[in-house]
Amino acid sequence: MFFNKNIHFRIKIVMSIILFFFVLIIGKVFYIQVFSYEKLNNYATSLWSRNLPIEANRGKIYDRNGVVLADNVTTTSLVLIPNQIVDKEKTAELIAPILGISYEDMYEHVSKKSSIERVHPEGRRLDYETADKINELDLPGVYLLKESKRYYPYGKLLAHTLGFVGIDNQGLSGLELMYNDYLTGSYGAIKYFSDAKGNKLELSEIYEQPQDGIDIYLTVDYNIQIALERELDNAISKYNPEQALGIVMNPKTGEILAMASRPSFDPSNYEDYTTEIINRNLPIWMTYEPGSTFKIITLATALEENLVNLEEEHYFDSGAVKVGGATIHCWKHGGHGDQTFLQVVENSCNPGFVNLGLRIGKETLFSYIDKFGFGSPTGVDLNGEANGIIFDVDKIGDLELATTAFGQGVSVTPIHLVV
Repeated sequence: MFFNKNIHFRIKIVMSIILFFFVLIIGKVFYIQVFSYEKLNNYATSLWSRNLPIEANRGKIYDRNGVVLADNVTTTSLVLIPNQIVDKEKTAELIAPILGISYEDMYEHVSKKSSIERVHPEGRRLDYETADKINELDLPGVYLLKESKRYYPYGKLLAHTLGFVGIDNQGLSGLELMYNDYLTGSYGAIKYFSDAKGNKLELSEIYEQPQDGIDIYLTVDYNIQIALERELDNAISKYNPEQALGIVMNPKTGEILAMASRPSFDPSNYEDYTTEIINRNLPIWMTYEPGSTFKIITLATALEENLVNLEEEHYFDSGAVKVGGATIHCWKHGGHGDQTFLQVVENSCNPGFVNLGLRIGKETLFSYIDKFGFGSPTGVDLNGEANGIIFDVDKIGDLELATTAFGQGVSVTPIHLVV
């Protein structure tokens, strides 16, 4: 009797243990199927799926009225799957002359120990004729994929502002660089399945749509830009200067309506130009002494500080004035004689502005120069903007104050002065 009870007890123990492990297994299977399915399925798929990347279109750049200034054209690029290439020697021999490269270089591409091999740069952005020749060969492991190429329909128009893109469609200068993260889209792909050796399996391919980049609109007006570019070309033709530039800005809003400089370049063929030409966006990069155009700052300061009455106060210009041991001459030999300060402004009289500068004083004048934004970037959304050079107030004497008052001894950029 005691013996039978002992056996039954052991059987219950064993059954309980079996039942426990059974429930544990069922729970684990349930967890895998329900909670870990997506993760494990993606992991398994990644082991036998391959992606052929499809490039997205770069966002377009428009003028303020919707005129396309930077567009895209569809091209084709060569992509190899080395493991799928049956006859590597034959493949290299047939494709090399089409691309204009040596057999050795092509054989190195088809023999790479990689899942996907791009023939770079010879196989990128192929024209239709070249792509058709490769396509007609119908070689295993050789694919032609769509790629987007930047296209500037108006050539050199707004070149330095728009900038350009590299072989991989990444922005390298201008707005293309500043807004590259917005303009660049997301790659799509053609997904296919292969075995461990890379051989393509007879399973349905999956197409993932690429996400195009974001379009941007500029404050630039195409018609005003065309007019500015034409006038710069006329100036170059007539006067043959080393460089020329122009900016058109809406004075009520600060919006840039047009901006250009010479020499210029074609962004679609930037590699044909020197780095000096393509990198020098003169309206924001060039620094120079503003001269008499800077007198408006001195005048504005004097008026704001109530230090001059333009119509009632007079100044006698003898043609020169001595400051700090130096003689500063007026542009007019013999001077302008007696004149109101309104006439000092009208005549752009250097000694008269020296008088205003000395009245104002260095601390006040240079505080206004700072408030007007000189010596700091304007914040225009282009790379390479220069700061200009302004005297350190602590190192300014009467002579430096005097020359600054009529625009000499300081350095500004064209966009500084326009702003």
